[in-house]
Amino acid sequence: MSETQCCENPPTPSTMSVGMGCVAEIGGLKAYVTGPPDAKLAVLLVSDVFGYEAPKLRKLADKVASCGFYVVVPDFFYGDPYVPDNPERPIAVWRQSHGTKYFCHITCHSCICKGFEDAIRVVSALRSEGVSAIGAAGFCWGAKVVVELGKSDYIQAAVLLHPSRVTVEDIKEVKAPIAVSGAEYDKLSPPELLKQFEEILSAKLEVDGYVKIFAGVEHGWTVRYKDKDEAVVKSAEEAHKDMLDWFNKHLK
Repeated sequence: MSETQCCENPPTPSTMSVGMGCVAEIGGLKAYVTGPPDAKLAVLLVSDVFGYEAPKLRKLADKVASCGFYVVVPDFFYGDPYVPDNPERPIAVWRQSHGTKYFCHITCHSCICKGFEDAIRVVSALRSEGVSAIGAAGFCWGAKVVVELGKSDYIQAAVLLHPSRVTVEDIKEVKAPIAVSGAEYDKLSPPELLKQFEEILSAKLEVDGYVKIFAGVEHGWTVRYKDKDEAVVKSAEEAHKDMLDWFNKHLK
């Protein structure tokens, strides 16, 4: 099944504290935070199914923070990320608790996911602390949360990296500048779908956006690459640079 790509190349757990930042509470959620806390520009990183403690994700958060952003990586799974070696909770079962659940939003008669509701709380908390512009990047599971944020004025720039469950209709509704980085070998968001995203964004003259498909890589490569695979590491670093360039362009 295509969904199994969400679970391949899981991060290696660490018994040590990883990253230059710390864990704090923001908007009612635990979050890894890094970078200058008085910065007026913030970046929200929304993890894949392996959660906010993944070492490579925290390393990336520190890299973004080194460019002057206050970076927040919330624990949208409330201490319950997907654990691949738990036979009692395969991905299909885990998703029943943390998948893209939708609830009717009575005031606007649309459906929004629980992760999106949590993200709004984090964004609101950042705004209350004086942050003037926010960018958000979502990886796999997190891309759906970010694209929902990008449909309104919650964020000023969006980046989707090997997205999962993002639809053509989602892209049609996006208002924030959006960059999409996809993989050549991706069953969740295959190149055929990404090219549809590209066609939509090309026709949306009011929205700055692009789609870039990376050759020779698989779903999840930007945060679950193998350190010894030099080609994939190079592609991951290129995608990271593209993300930073996007935030520098639209937030600064």
